[in-house]
Amino acid sequence: MAEQSAKFVEGSTMRHILVMSGTSTVGIMAIFIVDLLDMLFISMLGQAELAAAVGFAGTLTFFATSVSIGTSIAMGALMSKAIGAKNISYAREIGSSVLVISFVISALVTALMCAYIPELLTAIGAEGRAHERAEAYLWILLPSTPLIALGMASGAGLRAAGDAKRSMWATLAGGIVNAILDPLFIFGFNWNVEGAAAASVVARFAVFYFSFMPLIKVHQLLSRPTFDSVKRDTKVMLAIALPAIVTNTATPIGNAIVTTAIAQYGEDYVAGFAVIGRIIPVCFAFIFALSGAVGPIVGQNFGAARIDRVEETLKNSLIVTTFYTLVVCLLLYLVQDPLIAVFSLTGDAAHVVAAFATYVAITFVFNGVLFVANTSFNNLGKPLYSTALNLGKATAGTLPFVYFGSLWFGALGVLYGQAVGNIVFGVLGYIVLRFHIAELHKTGECTQTKDPSIVSVNSQPFCSHDPVMIEEVSKIDKQLESPTLSG
Repeated sequence: MAEQSAKFVEGSTMRHILVMSGTSTVGIMAIFIVDLLDMLFISMLGQAELAAAVGFAGTLTFFATSVSIGTSIAMGALMSKAIGAKNISYAREIGSSVLVISFVISALVTALMCAYIPELLTAIGAEGRAHERAEAYLWILLPSTPLIALGMASGAGLRAAGDAKRSMWATLAGGIVNAILDPLFIFGFNWNVEGAAAASVVARFAVFYFSFMPLIKVHQLLSRPTFDSVKRDTKVMLAIALPAIVTNTATPIGNAIVTTAIAQYGEDYVAGFAVIGRIIPVCFAFIFALSGAVGPIVGQNFGAARIDRVEETLKNSLIVTTFYTLVVCLLLYLVQDPLIAVFSLTGDAAHVVAAFATYVAITFVFNGVLFVANTSFNNLGKPLYSTALNLGKATAGTLPFVYFGSLWFGALGVLYGQAVGNIVFGVLGYIVLRFHIAELHKTGECTQTKDPSIVSVNSQPFCSHDPVMIEEVSKIDKQLESPTLSG
């Protein structure tokens, strides 16, 4: 096999950001547009409790998926650093180990959630028919979560190798499958919310297949996992994955707090909030994609000891994030009335969506800044920074703001309070990011070959900011020649 190249350590960082984010956006938007169509189809059934059921179920599936996102972050961070340092043998081993560990973690979390589906729905405010329909939806979709964990981790591996196109096609394939099956299952078979869930399960199989196979067949970046290699790599992987999981699950925890606060005002408000939950990923798909695309660029340059390019990448990412968000928020404000009409929203549900489009959406600029900061910390050996920021945002940045917003302005105050919390923690994330970059320059981290964070693996320099990774990678210097998987 030709040596896997570290393509992000040279050329324009802005171009890398735009290409990686642009291709990722296509795939991500396909998935989110299908989620939006799910909500549109359910809304067409004319029953507010069904839309509310999908909203409640979405809060819990978001939590389960966020765990998978956390493990995929570890895949991207570890593999991109290894490729940047030209340690392809280590990249293969760690990639296989991460897939095994990701599956196990997701299976455990999913089993625990399945055991308490009714209680979890009750805890976030679901009741009556909405509770019953949400439970039916979750019993179909939730057990497939370990599969999407493998798909997400494999997609992160493709992006770490610089293969944004195949990562895009994997998620795009899932979106296409879902879009075809949704109307067939929901209306053709008259399965209602169960049909939407079943279509999503099949789509997850497609995402897994089209992300996992290229990682083996095209890039040959997986070795055959063994018990010893998985055991050896678990500590390295969890050093990044556990903080990343906590970081990512903080967001759905915050959303659960908001959903619970909204639920006390009635199902119409929940239905409107559920539509917002589907609008956000579609409108801001580029920002979600950018936060994932920046990681491999930062990781490869950090692995290659190019801190100057790391800083340039982060600066350009913040510029792109801010500009894109402002443009999208303006468009969202202008099309809010047709949007409300398309979803057949009236009364309180329409009021919630209008308030979001007019006043709240603009604060996503600060969410975007925090996304970039968190991705940077995960790839620069400081995952606990992102953990602290996201946990802070989900608790101190949500609870008091939502409480007082609800107290002073009612249901809409819940949204306003969440928006203020977004602003506070977006600014805080930027301040911490600037501090960490200054710290890297001051310490000369990874800029000299004598730096203790650069260790040798198979006679190749491996740059790491993480002491746990340094210790573990040093131990496996002579144990990396695992046979490459052939299929």
